[in-house]
Amino acid sequence: MDSTQVQEEILNTVRKSQETVVEAIKSWVETVQSIAPKVPSVQVPFADKLPKPQDLVASAYDFAEKLLAGQRKFAEDVLKATAALQPGQDAHDGQDAQEGRNGQGGKAKASPAK
Repeated sequence: MDSTQVQEEILNTVRKSQETVVEAIKSWVETVQSIAPKVPSVQVPFADKLPKPQDLVASAYDFAEKLLAGQRKFAEDVLKATAALQPGQDAHDGQDAQEGRNGQGGKAKASPAK
């Protein structure tokens, strides 16, 4: 089993676990609603100024996505900077590999004619 298959298996297991938890929460909410007395609506001062839970979740995941992208770029830059120290590579190999990921096909730029 290669690493991609292992990753897919882990992601599937996590997804199934999350689905099970969501279903359990739905069941719990239905049970509580059926036995709990109706609570009157309470007016909390400035409650309308608070962010909605969905907005908080979206904002947190947007931030995490940007943070993860920055960490990935940092790791790639470190690999590029240390390419000359990696066995079997010289400084140009690391640069060419990075350019390939950036859509430049991994081709070295031609030297200007003298």
